[in-house]
Amino acid sequence: MTVLILTSEEDVTADMVVVHLHAAGVPLLRLDPADLTGQVALSGEYVHGTFRGHLWSAGRLVGIEGLRSVWVRRPGVPAARVAEPSPWLTEESSQALYGMLRGSGARWMNHPDAARRARHKPWQLRLAQLSGLPVPATLITTFPQAARQFAERFPDLVVKPVSGAHPQEPPRAVPTSRVAPGTDFSAVAYGPTLLQRRVAKRADIRLTAVGERLLAARKATADDADPDDVDVRFAESAAPWLPVEVPPRVAECVLTYLREAELAYGAFDFAEDADGTWWFLECNQSGQFGFIEVETGQPVARTIAEWLAVAPPSLPRQRGRGGTNAAVP
Repeated sequence: MTVLILTSEEDVTADMVVVHLHAAGVPLLRLDPADLTGQVALSGEYVHGTFRGHLWSAGRLVGIEGLRSVWVRRPGVPAARVAEPSPWLTEESSQALYGMLRGSGARWMNHPDAARRARHKPWQLRLAQLSGLPVPATLITTFPQAARQFAERFPDLVVKPVSGAHPQEPPRAVPTSRVAPGTDFSAVAYGPTLLQRRVAKRADIRLTAVGERLLAARKATADDADPDDVDVRFAESAAPWLPVEVPPRVAECVLTYLREAELAYGAFDFAEDADGTWWFLECNQSGQFGFIEVETGQPVARTIAEWLAVAPPSLPRQRGRGGTNAAVP
């Protein structure tokens, strides 16, 4: 059975996993949906209660019903590289590719439906609360007065985007920033704004979850760090990422989160305060892990490869027309 990896050609993080799959002798097909319908082709036949589907890329033809797992890593927009791209062709290609794959019976990391839902930060925050994870006081609003009242209750705030990266080409990360004292908040009326109580952190935590395997890394905050440098991605720090044990209570809550979110992979960000509490900030369902593995030596790529290599459970069977037993797509 074959592992299917959906990602861009330049994804060096995916390369780390591919090395382990090759070493284990696991067949794989890597393709970018953006290459439909040029360098990637597909076909699916539904006849007499049976389904037969195929994907072709890089000279290889693979049966969809023979997939053991699908890793939706960083795929491009379907059919984006054709000579004359169009929203219509993108939708047609997306429906065809992901519609067929949904009927494959393969294991997903992560299923497109679960991944789409998991991207919504407001949903993340509520699920984290329900899973038992500490969440800093947060407000998402377009009411300036609500923002002012929230700032009165929690004077030390940060502001961050609701959705993540700014949709430009290429996407630009929007940093989390500290809210200046006396901010007017009138601009809140022009777009949803996420305000959150700043955690006076002594460390940043990145917890990478692969199935039920939890690998956490910790980056200490310097004693003389500027309190305005709240975003670890942009703060200047010589401190390395180091492996750290996951507290049992946090592990239990994270596994609950993953189960309820129906995710096989998640990159969790926490802020650790002076009392050692890990405050949930967000969970990126396709977050990077390469930098963590390089700095800590934690076997994230190997763990992902091992998860992808596991065969899916047998598909349920039904009797098709003509007396044949066919897998339910």
